[in-house]
Amino acid sequence: MMSEAAVEKALDLKMNTVPYKMIGKDVSVYYGEKRALFDVNLNIRENTVTALIGPSGCGKSTFLRTLNRMNDTIENCRVTGKITLDEDDIYDPSIDVVELRARVGMVFQKPNPFPKSIYENVVYGPRIHGLARTKAEFDEVVETSLQKAGLFNEVKDRLHEPGTGLSGGQQQRLCIARAVAVSPEVILMDEPCSALDPIATAKVEELIHELRANFTIVIVTHSMQQAARVSQRTAMFHLGNLVEENDTDKMFTNPDDQRTQDYIMGRFG
Repeated sequence: MMSEAAVEKALDLKMNTVPYKMIGKDVSVYYGEKRALFDVNLNIRENTVTALIGPSGCGKSTFLRTLNRMNDTIENCRVTGKITLDEDDIYDPSIDVVELRARVGMVFQKPNPFPKSIYENVVYGPRIHGLARTKAEFDEVVETSLQKAGLFNEVKDRLHEPGTGLSGGQQQRLCIARAVAVSPEVILMDEPCSALDPIATAKVEELIHELRANFTIVIVTHSMQQAARVSQRTAMFHLGNLVEENDTDKMFTNPDDQRTQDYIMGRFG
C-alpha cells in the first residue's frame, strides 16, 4: 500500500501533466492612462479549478475578464500581451467574439437571470447559436443543463415560471445552467457566492466540484476558505501583479512569497 507521501507525490505528478487550456503571456491591461495589470503570465490547466485571490483592486477580476474579452465592453480599455485558447489567439482580429464567449462562459457576482421563464433562460444561448432547433432538442438542453447545475429536481414542475422568482442561490445555479447550455469549454466565475447565504454557497461549491469533470473553471474569490475548498490551483494577485501561482495545498501551507503568506494570514487585504 502506498504511503500518504507517495500518494501526494503521484497526485502532484498527475497535476503537472495536465495540459493547458488557456495560456496568458505578458498580459497587461490599461484603463486609459492607468495600468491595471502588469505583464501577467498565467496558464490555466484543463479540467481544473483555478482560484484567483488577492485584496480588492489587485487585478484578479480584470485578468478574469481578459479571458473572454469582457474588457472589450469597457471604454478606453486596452489589453496587450497574448492569450490563447487551445492555441488560438483570442485577441486575433479574425476571432468572432460571440463565438469566443460561447466557448468561454461567465457567471457573475450577482445572480442575473433574464426576466424570462426558467426554460427561456436556459434555451436563450442555444437558440442564438443554433445549437438546437426542435422543441424536443430544446427540452433536452433544458433538462441536461439544469441537471448539471443541480437544479432540475427543484424546478422541473415550474419551468415556465419566471427565473427571477427563484431564491438567490437557485438564481445563481440557473445562471450556471444558462452558461453550460451552450457547451462551453471554460467557465469563468467572478465571486459567484458573494451574494449568497452559507447554505446556497455550499451548494454552488459542490456544483463546482462536479462541473470540473467536464469544464475548465477559473474562479475569482475573496474567501480564502472557498479557494482552499474548491480549487486545485491558486494564483495570488497584488497591485496588478501576479505574485505567484501553484497547487492550492502548497499555496495555503507553504507559499513561496511572503505577500501570499501575509494575505492568507489576514495581515492585509
